[in-house]
Amino acid sequence: MAAVLERSFIEICGFERETLHRFRDVTVNLPGALPGGLKFPDSAGAFHYEDSGKLLSVTSNRFIHWCTTGDSVHLVEQSLDTNLLNNAVRLQLTHCSVLPGGVHVHETLNNVIILVSTNQSVHRLVLPHPTRMYRSELVTELHMQSIFTDVGKLSLNDPSHSALIPGSVGQTSTAWISQSGEAHYALASPAGGIMVVSLPPHDTQGSMSVVELKRSSMMQRLSGWMPSSIRGDQTADLVLSLAVRELEEDSFIFALCQDHKLRMWSFREQACLLEADMLDYMPACRGLKRQSGQGHRLRVSSSSSGLVLCVYLSVPQRGQFTVLQLVATDNNRYSLDHLSSLFSTQETLADFALTSTDIWAVWLDDSNTTVVKYINFEHNTAGQWNQVFVQPPPEEEVHIGVDQDPRETYLEVLFSPLHFTASAIVKALQIYRRSSERITDLSWDSLKKEVTVAVESELQSSVTEFEFSQEEYRQLQVEFWSKFYACCLQYQEVQSLPLGLTVNHNTGLVCLLKKGFVSFLLPCFAVDHLYLSYDEYLFSEDETPITEDPDLGRDVLQLVQCLRLVSDAVSGEMAYEMEKALEHLESPERAADLVLENLLSNDDENVIEEIQNKLQDIRNPMAAMIVLLRELDLETDSDAGGEGPVIPGLNLRISLSQLLGSSSAVSVVCQAVCHLTMTRTLFCRDLLILQKLYLRFGDNVFLGGGAQLLQLQQDLIPRSANLLSSYYLLKHISQSLASSVPIDIIDANLQHLTVLELSDTPTLSTNRSVLSPQTVVELFYQTVARKMIISQIYSQQQSNTLVHWSHMISNVVILLAQLLWPSNPGFQFPECLMANCQYTQLQEYVRLIGPWCQVNIGSCRFMLGQCYLANGEGQKALQCFQEAATEVEKEEFLVKLTGTEEEASTPRLQYYNKVLRLLEDVGLPELVIQLASLAITEAVSDANSQAALWTRIFKHHLDLGHNSEAYEALTQNPDLSMQLDCLRQLVVVLCERSQLQDLVQFSYVNLHDEVVSIIESRARGLDLLAHNYYELLYSFHINRHNYRKAGTVMFEFGMRLGREVRTRLGLQKQVNCYLAALNCLRLIRPEYAWIVQPASGAVYERPGASPKRNSDGEFSSEPVKHQVDILELKDLEKEYILSRSRLTLAQYHPPSAAIAGSASAVEMVALLVQTGLFDSALSVCQTFKLNLTSVFEGITFKCIKLQFGGEESQNEAWRWLAANQLSSVVNTKESSATDEAWQLLSSYLDRYPSANGQHHRCVINKLLSHGIPLPDWLIKSYKEVDAASLLRLYLNFDLLEAAAELVLEYVDALLGRGHQYFGIERPLSATSSSVWLPYTSIDQLLQTLNETQTNSSIYNKVRDKLDNYHNLVEQTTKRRLVTR
Repeated sequence: MAAVLERSFIEICGFERETLHRFRDVTVNLPGALPGGLKFPDSAGAFHYEDSGKLLSVTSNRFIHWCTTGDSVHLVEQSLDTNLLNNAVRLQLTHCSVLPGGVHVHETLNNVIILVSTNQSVHRLVLPHPTRMYRSELVTELHMQSIFTDVGKLSLNDPSHSALIPGSVGQTSTAWISQSGEAHYALASPAGGIMVVSLPPHDTQGSMSVVELKRSSMMQRLSGWMPSSIRGDQTADLVLSLAVRELEEDSFIFALCQDHKLRMWSFREQACLLEADMLDYMPACRGLKRQSGQGHRLRVSSSSSGLVLCVYLSVPQRGQFTVLQLVATDNNRYSLDHLSSLFSTQETLADFALTSTDIWAVWLDDSNTTVVKYINFEHNTAGQWNQVFVQPPPEEEVHIGVDQDPRETYLEVLFSPLHFTASAIVKALQIYRRSSERITDLSWDSLKKEVTVAVESELQSSVTEFEFSQEEYRQLQVEFWSKFYACCLQYQEVQSLPLGLTVNHNTGLVCLLKKGFVSFLLPCFAVDHLYLSYDEYLFSEDETPITEDPDLGRDVLQLVQCLRLVSDAVSGEMAYEMEKALEHLESPERAADLVLENLLSNDDENVIEEIQNKLQDIRNPMAAMIVLLRELDLETDSDAGGEGPVIPGLNLRISLSQLLGSSSAVSVVCQAVCHLTMTRTLFCRDLLILQKLYLRFGDNVFLGGGAQLLQLQQDLIPRSANLLSSYYLLKHISQSLASSVPIDIIDANLQHLTVLELSDTPTLSTNRSVLSPQTVVELFYQTVARKMIISQIYSQQQSNTLVHWSHMISNVVILLAQLLWPSNPGFQFPECLMANCQYTQLQEYVRLIGPWCQVNIGSCRFMLGQCYLANGEGQKALQCFQEAATEVEKEEFLVKLTGTEEEASTPRLQYYNKVLRLLEDVGLPELVIQLASLAITEAVSDANSQAALWTRIFKHHLDLGHNSEAYEALTQNPDLSMQLDCLRQLVVVLCERSQLQDLVQFSYVNLHDEVVSIIESRARGLDLLAHNYYELLYSFHINRHNYRKAGTVMFEFGMRLGREVRTRLGLQKQVNCYLAALNCLRLIRPEYAWIVQPASGAVYERPGASPKRNSDGEFSSEPVKHQVDILELKDLEKEYILSRSRLTLAQYHPPSAAIAGSASAVEMVALLVQTGLFDSALSVCQTFKLNLTSVFEGITFKCIKLQFGGEESQNEAWRWLAANQLSSVVNTKESSATDEAWQLLSSYLDRYPSANGQHHRCVINKLLSHGIPLPDWLIKSYKEVDAASLLRLYLNFDLLEAAAELVLEYVDALLGRGHQYFGIERPLSATSSSVWLPYTSIDQLLQTLNETQTNSSIYNKVRDKLDNYHNLVEQTTKRRLVTR
């Protein structure tokens, strides 16, 4: 760790950059207070709690500071550990002017009491003590309530809290609380002496009392006020400065008077116990007695040996601090021992503070510049004041490069975290706009916009011409922006005016109280001390803590003096060029050469010669440089970011969890790092230039010659260049503001971190004020680094619970710088930037360290990849992730990143898996495919990893619609189960996308059966109409010319449709299926045109299916093995015809679809006949070789119904008539439905002849059974077929006349008259074949006719006809016999 040199301090402003201080106003209106009166100068002070130096206290690192101006007191309670809420109060005391130093704070067990003295009144504010505001002293909240939270509830106008002084007072006062609780105010009297105003304890009743302490009357108790004119004017003892201390139940009031004398009063005895002339301690004081010491100051402090007093005697050109110790002697007498006299040549003392060992003082010099110094009055025999390097005001002019935009440059300077308070900018803006409108509580970004608009508007309004050259417009911009900048400078100067100085006696914390903010003094590190020291200090130092060797120490001092000369010689222009070279990643060595060339060519003051002379005085320049480089290098051997050992003790851990955690502390620590890096950047720059100068001088300054020059060139110069780049990087990031992040980006980043398993929650800063922009270093310190640093410090100091400011803050600053140091192995800073979505800043960080930093190269590439991902540049991100892979096993961050992966065998594969998941989470499948393809080359020997990677590639190709690539990845997968999973997914997805062409055309080498099995199982397990897996399987087999398989698939599809989808659509699909199956079998040679009938019931055993139970709950027995049925082409044709008839029925009569789906051929005929679809019924009958009788009976019945039906039945008949194929004979005359029906029956009888006229017989039987007369055409047609059967039918239905008529006609036909009407080819003759008559039926007819009297004539006719026939038969027979 770099050495800390407590002989100098540096001021760190750490102002909170808020646009509006949130002061709550409390006004006190005392009746009797008169307007007017003296105006006192502004003053400031502070109070530190007694336990502010104890870690385990609620008041740790907590203090109150105030500023008085006119009639108001601005009170602020501040903590370095927690953010205090409601911590600022503006106390307005109407018509009263607050005395300089008129505010005093006192702490009791239960209360914090604030005493205020004005020119007309005294006031007391009684507030609760912080320890009484919390149940426990251990506070874990990030925010706490201040003691000022309830200040508005106080009755400050009440007499117990405020009182008027009956008269006037001088310019100084002091106040204290006695042990009994009374409030005493010691006020300087204008006429000399001291007036003490006392208020009773705040919780008791009483009235104000006044006591005057004056030399002329050692004790006067006054009930009223005696005017000074009565007593005479004695102003020699006019008090200039007051202090009070309580000792041994008495209060001693110390008064430094105008006559240079110090007097000590006992308040209890109201007597002056001591009087000493301060000029006695001042050499060469002749003539001073006659002068009044208007600027004298007095401070009192307690030390281990008693009370120490410090008197500042304000004398032109030679002010003096005299330190005295109060010594008590016998008989209650006191004397002063002189400890030290310290001199100062400064002019105007603003304030000073006294501790038990030191004096701290702040002056304003002739140019109104703040000067702060301190000195140890005990051990400083030389009287040498120690330096405090105060922050210089912002540069009066802003350097604008030729490549820079003036507006951007000015805004960057104005709104950087280092130079201006927001209140200074706000006031400058109000003046610049020349408006009375008050600027409200703007955010930092809004204020920047307001400033931009104001300046640009002013510029536009001043323009009178419409056209400018670019250079002219640039000049105008510079002019107006510099005008606003000058305005800001004035207000910043006012804000920076020092009003007071405070030192915490417990912790050593020193603060400079300025008009607009509070700055903190931090101990300066040794290297920074040497570089920043004023020349007179640098030349007078004999030793340096950098080295113990006195000779080496002198060489170091000489070398630093040369660096100072180089620094002074480098012009602002060249410094800017050097900085730009670092920003643009140019070689620092090359940039230093250019600066050196410029120095040599413009050396008007012989600076180079002076440097050369000094270099010759250095005995061992190499050793001196090595010592300085070692001090500058923040590289540590171990990882400074480790969590370290756990700190024992819960209370201590809780306290440490808040230590230096407030926004004030964050600002101070990070600005300290910023100033450290700024100083050291310049140091390294000058050292590099000096080393280059050494090389140029060569042997002229080196006594050792070439070996040292070689060491310088090959070792020291590269080290210096590397340090310069490192410090420039730290300087850049410590000034780089963090971006505000939208919530959606935070959510996305959280999801990415979860995928990477880096963090459960993003470490977002919960106490960031929108008004107070953070730098990225502040963000890092607040969220990550502070906890690690405090843990590291206190794990080594487990028993120490006291806070020592200098040691603690130095450790914190240097450890934070080490955590940020790019050459250290810790990678927490880039991690923090990533976790908090600071992608732009992270990209810039990686860019700046890229060319020269050899640590965490892979981690940086990974982070850069993350940034590219967040910005939507996926291809660049992938390139970075690939570059990072080479460092996976070497860098801690990447080891941590891959440590949670267990499924991969090698670290690089683990890394690839993490990145693949990240890319998947972001939604970049193309990049996943690329990286997974690369990872496969790493997994040559790891089959499991290869399988997982091929599965990933398959999945994303499939998602992207790259079907061929997905299939290729599937075939490459070495794991069979994963391969089948992918295959199943391929089938399902391509089906859902209807990309069946691709699915069918893939070759499926060695996977054919698996594909078929997958498609079959999906086909049998899913809804038939919602998915088309059967059709897919059909196409699959057709594509491979496996027609029998294709036919089997379609036949199974048709079977299932008939059972499961009993709708018209289902029947239509079934018909198509059977047609396709028929088509397939017809493409095969006949001997192979068969298929195995699929199992009935549509129950298919699937792998993994649960066993089925019967109705009793028992497992069903093994299924019976059915005989395999072979279906040939004719069987399929039957099924097709049946299916088509079902469809026809469903189309004609949709409600029948549900019934028809499972109807057999016989049942279908009945359904078709019933519906009137006789064509289909006849087709089914013929296919299945069924009797047509039922069809003819059905159509006959339809004709009968039409015969006797009305018009409605006629209309209905046309529909079913249209569904059948009518005769092609065109009727010229209009026919009725009945006529068409009879004609359809006639055509069927003609078209479907039957043996023995069976169809005619059933038709006639049906007609006669319903009593319907037979149509002539029917009789005629049946006579030709079977006249004998017709005769029997007549007889059956007692149609005797018709029967007799038929017999007569039939006999005539046999005899040759009309034989063609009875189907007789040749009538009776000797040469023709034999003929016959149905004698049995004729006999029945004759017998029946004979039995009835009414039919005798018919009987006789028939009898005669038969006799005639018989005669003719006999003759014919004889002739034939003769011819034989």
